[in-house]
Amino acid sequence: MKHFLAAAAVALPLSVGSQVLAHATFAEGEVLQGQTARLTLRVPHGCGGEPTLRVRIQIPEGLIAAQPMVKAGWTLETVTGPYEHSYELWGKTVTEGVREIIWSGELPAAFYDEFVFRARVTDRLPAGEMVYIPAIQECANGAERWIEIPAAGQDGHDLKWPAPGVMVVAPARGGQGH
Repeated sequence: MKHFLAAAAVALPLSVGSQVLAHATFAEGEVLQGQTARLTLRVPHGCGGEPTLRVRIQIPEGLIAAQPMVKAGWTLETVTGPYEHSYELWGKTVTEGVREIIWSGELPAAFYDEFVFRARVTDRLPAGEMVYIPAIQECANGAERWIEIPAAGQDGHDLKWPAPGVMVVAPARGGQGH
């Protein structure tokens, strides 16, 4: 029993630590279809000891009307472009919007930070499936590219650079999203 407890005491911090430092993730696990979701990208470290100078988030098809949150000490840029499909939003048809959000500043390698935006989750994103939102950390001499999206049926745990994702959940019956 002593050997088991000693092994567990060593293994637990190693497994938790590797998951925490493994990659960029979203604080939120789920988003509601038909509603506007607040999403918080957690950046756990720099690039090989270098500070993060830029964080880029690519907005996938099916998320519309994306709006980044201003971050003190960082400059903010958005890249707009056409959607693959048109969407109805507040009684209007929208065909283009923010496709990428870029924060530029400096996050020392030893520190953690969060980057926040919101977007409308459309019914083009099926309930019960993950929506992956690629993110890139740029540093002076490299980048951490969290952009790999698992193929259908593939477990994303074996990807070297997995894109962070959130599960799309159906709204409650009779509910409306605002």
